[in-house]
Amino acid sequence: MLTIGSLAKRTGTKVQTIRYYEQIGLMPEPGRTEGGQRRYGEAELDRLSFVRHARQLGFSLDAIRELLDLSDHPNRSCEEADAIARRQLKQVEQRMARLKALRTELKRMVQECSGGQTADCRVLEVLRDHSECLTAHDEIGA
Repeated sequence: MLTIGSLAKRTGTKVQTIRYYEQIGLMPEPGRTEGGQRRYGEAELDRLSFVRHARQLGFSLDAIRELLDLSDHPNRSCEEADAIARRQLKQVEQRMARLKALRTELKRMVQECSGGQTADCRVLEVLRDHSECLTAHDEIGA
């Protein structure tokens, strides 16, 4: 059996985060010692590792809740898990497209800056007037 501190260390998760996951139902209420200390077994370690990895991949807490439900019912179709992963992939691709557009715009702003006085600063000029941008970075992935 693991203490909450040991569980946190083994999974790289903060103690406060573990408590939060318990409050919102992603983690089950742990067993407790007579003194009231939380105790966790291998099932909780596996579940928290699952949640942690899903968070690292950018899944929302709601998506993780859905994935955990599917994981808890191994006879269900994998189609639902696949659909959730595809949704996440689409969101990541949209963010990447937006970041690429932002990078392009920022590079252009920096390259066009002559380094003179702020009155003639291209960076400040572009930030002041969105029509000076060459990309639709505000619309990509929105």
